[in-house]
Amino acid sequence: MDGIRWTKCNKKRLSDLRFRCTGLTEGHSYEFRISAENAGGVGKPSEPTEYIKACDAIYPPGAPNNPKVTGHSSTTVSLSWTRPIYDGGAQISGYVVERKEATDDEWITCTPPTGVQATHYTVKHLKENAEYNFRICAINCEGVGEHVDLLSSVIAAEKLEAPEIELDADLRKMVNVRATASLRLFVTIRGKPEPEVRWSKADGTLNERAQIEVTSSYTMLVIENVDRFDTGKYVLNLENLSGSKSAFINVRVLDSPSAPTNLVVKDVKRTSVSLSWEPPSIDGGAKISHYIVEKREQKRMAFTSVCTSYQVKVAEAPLPPGKVVLIDVTRHTVSLSWEKPDHDGGSKITNFIVEMQPKGDDKWSVCSEVKALEATIGGLTTGEEYSFRVIAVNDKGKSDAKPLATPVVVKDITMLPIVNLLYDTYSVKAGDDLKVDVPFRGRPQPEVSWKKDGQALKQTTRVNVLTSKTSSKIVIKDATKEDVGKYVITLTNSVGTSTAEISVIVLDKPGPPSNIKMDEVSADFISLSWDPPTYDGGCQINNYVVEKRDTTTTSWQIVSATVARTSIKVARLIQGTEYQFRIAAENRYGKSSALDSTPVIAQYPFDSPGPPTNVHVSHATKYGMLVVWGRPSTDGGSPVIGYHIECKDQSSILWTKVNRGLLAENQFKMTGIEEGLLYQFRVYAENMAGIGPCTKASDPVAARDPCESPRNLRVTNITRTSVSLFWEKPEYDGGIKITGYIVERKELPSGRWLKCNFTNLQDTYFDVTGLTEDVQYDFHVITKNSAELLSAPSESTGPVTVKDDVDPPTIILEEKFRQLVVIKAGEIIRIDAEITGRPLPVVSWSKDGREIEKEARCEITSTNFTTTLIVRDAIRRDSGQYVLTFVPCPLTKAEDPLFLPSPPAKPKIIDSSKTTVTLSWNKPLFDGGSPVTGYRVKYRNTFDDEWITGVQNTKNTEFTVVGLTPGTEYVFVVKSINKIGASESSPESDKQVAKEREEEPVFDISNDMRKTLIVKDGSSFTMTVPFRGKPIPSVTWTKHDIDLRVRAAIDTTDTFTSITLEKATRNDSGKYTITLSSVAGTSCLTLNVRPAPPSSVRSH
Repeated sequence: MDGIRWTKCNKKRLSDLRFRCTGLTEGHSYEFRISAENAGGVGKPSEPTEYIKACDAIYPPGAPNNPKVTGHSSTTVSLSWTRPIYDGGAQISGYVVERKEATDDEWITCTPPTGVQATHYTVKHLKENAEYNFRICAINCEGVGEHVDLLSSVIAAEKLEAPEIELDADLRKMVNVRATASLRLFVTIRGKPEPEVRWSKADGTLNERAQIEVTSSYTMLVIENVDRFDTGKYVLNLENLSGSKSAFINVRVLDSPSAPTNLVVKDVKRTSVSLSWEPPSIDGGAKISHYIVEKREQKRMAFTSVCTSYQVKVAEAPLPPGKVVLIDVTRHTVSLSWEKPDHDGGSKITNFIVEMQPKGDDKWSVCSEVKALEATIGGLTTGEEYSFRVIAVNDKGKSDAKPLATPVVVKDITMLPIVNLLYDTYSVKAGDDLKVDVPFRGRPQPEVSWKKDGQALKQTTRVNVLTSKTSSKIVIKDATKEDVGKYVITLTNSVGTSTAEISVIVLDKPGPPSNIKMDEVSADFISLSWDPPTYDGGCQINNYVVEKRDTTTTSWQIVSATVARTSIKVARLIQGTEYQFRIAAENRYGKSSALDSTPVIAQYPFDSPGPPTNVHVSHATKYGMLVVWGRPSTDGGSPVIGYHIECKDQSSILWTKVNRGLLAENQFKMTGIEEGLLYQFRVYAENMAGIGPCTKASDPVAARDPCESPRNLRVTNITRTSVSLFWEKPEYDGGIKITGYIVERKELPSGRWLKCNFTNLQDTYFDVTGLTEDVQYDFHVITKNSAELLSAPSESTGPVTVKDDVDPPTIILEEKFRQLVVIKAGEIIRIDAEITGRPLPVVSWSKDGREIEKEARCEITSTNFTTTLIVRDAIRRDSGQYVLTFVPCPLTKAEDPLFLPSPPAKPKIIDSSKTTVTLSWNKPLFDGGSPVTGYRVKYRNTFDDEWITGVQNTKNTEFTVVGLTPGTEYVFVVKSINKIGASESSPESDKQVAKEREEEPVFDISNDMRKTLIVKDGSSFTMTVPFRGKPIPSVTWTKHDIDLRVRAAIDTTDTFTSITLEKATRNDSGKYTITLSSVAGTSCLTLNVRPAPPSSVRSH
């Protein structure tokens, strides 16, 4: 970046539009420019690129390709793979191989931590017959890339391969070897385990001189100094546990023939004899060309040639023709073909005679004489059955007849059209010609039609269809991507229709990608994704080229030319700048045209947040205030990261920020305030886009201690329209005089708190009037001071039912007044008592049977809840028994008031059948002061207003209503009952149709039951699986390769199923699958059973 001199990077001329620049210094930033050159010289350089920093890869590498198993044994598995398509921009430094057993979840690294350099690896020290999964990932300097999993699991066991024999092309032909030379038959073999090798001779015993060599990969048969008797068919047999294989090799030893046989002298005359003989049994590996006849007189020892000017050649009748085949049959003709005889008898075959024999006739008649190896016999009778035979003829006579295997009925043959596809996929490079030849047959001759991608194939100057009686051919000249598709040939005749499909792939550069999407837009980066091209050029897409440009310029800059995925994150963008992107796909045949995106501005995809809500002071003292608020109604599209708060004196116009750092919580404790001043607050929210607007100013709140709530709120009297309340002053008034109280009431169960007094109430008692008889209310009281601050509400009275009621009077005395009280003369006698009762009782004090009257020394003070007797300056006559008496009658029984209970909550439907519905409900919130003794259930048809009692009184909170009409819809209500009576009805239940309830079958098992069960060899085990479902599902136990109905004992009830296996063996290990099926669905569960490892054996 600091340099001012431009340096040439390429030493050779460049014809490509790409160049890889090497030799850069890590950490330095570079810019590049390019100049074009022609015959006129070097042109002006291009505009330089942006500065690019030379640094390591930004991304880890992609996943390796084509993982596969190349071999395995009882303790090893060999793997191989190919390099990743995408290396992350840095050299691949190694590969990591991981494994895990199929039943485990933990992956174990097999290779060293730095990986292995090669693209193959053998994993060792595996458990025999254990099932493993493998995965492989690549490493570069940026880290470990994505992994690729082996497609299927591998069992560590010796690999079994059926025996295979690989014969060289020379051994598939006749092997010729001259006499006295050496015969060497070398054959490559393979198989696991190593197969047993046997050599034999088809037409005799193997020569004792034969030497056989066998290894794991080949076998060789060697015979030294061969002779004519070594001619014949040599058979090689391989056999192992996986199967057997055989092959034969024909060997011909080139040697002189053996002697002719069966020499016979006949027609003896005075000057001549006639001789005849048979050919030799061994021809020496070549056809007998002629014979030499010699003679000797009886008295002489030496033979002399019969003649010296010519040689004798022997001929005979030929052998019969080879296999006779029926070619075609019509209503009047039969066409036959045959193979020529194996031997022509030493004389050329002159012609062939075809004879026929009608069914039921013993006479054979000649029907054709031909020189070719086929003939068509005409003039036959339709429906008749004929037999045929063929005879070969040469100069010496006729051969034996060769019959057609089966008789032929003369009639027209019909056959469904048959397509004989040579290949189902054809590939052609763009611009080349393509010929697709499809042989077919059918009787009668089928009609041929072609379709491409479901439409009739249009023939043009480039695309032509040529059809003959036996084939149909498509000829495509100068293939283009428009020729890609599915071609369907249809053959139709009177018998039926046949079709075949052929795929044509044109290898060309791909089409452009499609559907560019902006997945994420931010101030300094944009994430793009796109769909692959609909046309990939007939091969894999290697990479994508992504370019960008500022919309104010026309020059494009390459972001990356090696994008392996269909997404990229384009970084280092300038905030507020509008960009456009274009993407091209590239395969081995070239680069596609580019697809342009819509312009997009690099900016945060969200706005600043809205103002917070409900700003208020939840607690205030003379030392501080607690300000709370709610989250903004909109966060602008980005999460709120914090808040700012400002405050001011009510009389000021200047707002002051009071938080130093960003507030993460929705509250703030304000300190350092001045007692007595009124304060207001406002709050701002902030997200990644910035700070949003502020809230409205909160209500002014004075910096003073709050007054406390009233104490000991009680109900002193209840009538049918009013409730009398009494309370005590708060212990602390907040330092300011209490100016009054506010009484509020709430109608139960769902009413709102309403103010009862509309004038300032300074007393600590109040009669709430205008209430509704038999309605329940709740009451509380709030304190108000001279600063217009309100306390928190007092504790409520609890539910109070408005009706005339009597509360028996009670007296509460301290324990010391229930015993003898001793007072010194001149001291004060003081007796305090708490009193209750409705209506308020009249208090009367008496001593020794006489009512005490108020006088100078005696003082009686009574309130609604207390009474006090004070006797000052006590003297001896003040001794005696003091009695506190209530009016009305003291015989009134003291007990809690009783009311009707509240109704239960809305009942829930928990089950149903065709004639029943089961409900459940919760106990009522209020029992009326008396225990709930039961519940009453009622129901009705949804189309009827009449309620029917399902049960008059049940103690349970669950009940099943019976006797319902199938398919009818019902609703249900429940009433609570105590000794006063029945409550109001609960809210109606959801509508429910009387029908069988369906529940999808599920397994009720714990995580422990899902663990693998370890079983010792020879022991017994039982697996029990609970389940549920409606209707009751059917249960099936299965295991691969074993019929569990025979091997195990299976027991199934409505709620569980179990399987028991006695004397377990290794074959009982594996996966057991339980399947639950019903009309509501199907569910499967797999349990694993493994054999316990063998215990160690110690010798004593």
